[in-house]
Amino acid sequence: MFKKLSIIFLAAAFLAISCTAGFAQEINLTWSSVSVPEDAHTKAMSVFKEEVERLSDGKITVDLYVGGEIYTQEAELAACREGTLDMAYFSDNWLAEFVPYLSMVGAVYTFSGYDHMDRVLNGEIGREIFEDVAQKTGVRPLAAFYLGTRQLNLVEKAGPVRTPQDMKGIKLRTPASPAWIALGKALGGNPTPMSFGEVYMGLRTGAIEGQDNPLPTDYNAKFYEVTKYIVLTDHVVNTVWPTINEAKWQSLSELDRLVIHKAIDKAREFCAETNLKAEEELIQFFKDEGMIVIEDPDKEAFAEYAQWSYLNESTDISQDWDMELYERIQAANPN
Repeated sequence: MFKKLSIIFLAAAFLAISCTAGFAQEINLTWSSVSVPEDAHTKAMSVFKEEVERLSDGKITVDLYVGGEIYTQEAELAACREGTLDMAYFSDNWLAEFVPYLSMVGAVYTFSGYDHMDRVLNGEIGREIFEDVAQKTGVRPLAAFYLGTRQLNLVEKAGPVRTPQDMKGIKLRTPASPAWIALGKALGGNPTPMSFGEVYMGLRTGAIEGQDNPLPTDYNAKFYEVTKYIVLTDHVVNTVWPTINEAKWQSLSELDRLVIHKAIDKAREFCAETNLKAEEELIQFFKDEGMIVIEDPDKEAFAEYAQWSYLNESTDISQDWDMELYERIQAANPN
């Protein structure tokens, strides 16, 4: 009901503004992503571009750069904060370097599933978090896109994994930020920072022995070609946040912002529908490719180990968690 009322309000507001004001100036947005072209959130960028250009009658245009064409994953955040890049995808664990409690949002087992995440991050709590991020970092998240639920993906040498103890010594790729490294420890692995664009070759050469991503990412990045196991730990309901430079956002008119929000919302729905459907279909695909899918890992053991790890191995991360916010997040669980 809340979503329906929001959509109705948004549509009415858009019509009202359109009747009284026009677009003050032509606007061009540059949006960079390191994601591969077939990822749903990469395709969602094109959905956004088409919709925002349609709604603005071409007054707002968008230039898209994907696959790390102009920036690495690490460089995108600096460029967006500086304003040399208008938009990029970030997430809780990337932004936790500047807003430390966000590592809690991206921690293992914070969300029970897609519906829980969507209610929180695309609802009132999410709006509060995104405003806080804008004030503290100079970039403003506009929504949370469902990337998928993260699972462990390991090379043959790692062997079958069913508990966090089985992960001991396994070189597990993580992005190069403290919150991501803490997540790698929480899964029982040996965190090995590596840029996303290097992961395929890292798995192939043995520089890393595992990585964790949602099933659609494993498929689109072809990680199944160089790995043997997928372990359905369901440890993180993963999101990416389409984010805009705050100075750019403040320079926009009310109508500009409304149009951008409407286009982002359409892209968000596309991304979620695509990834939810893919997750239903991909397990059989991976089995057909000769992979071993471990469907019965001890999730309770993983959750218990993760809690211990955050509180003992990664106190530099967990000491900044906002437990009042955490309780609000848990109270929003619809299950």
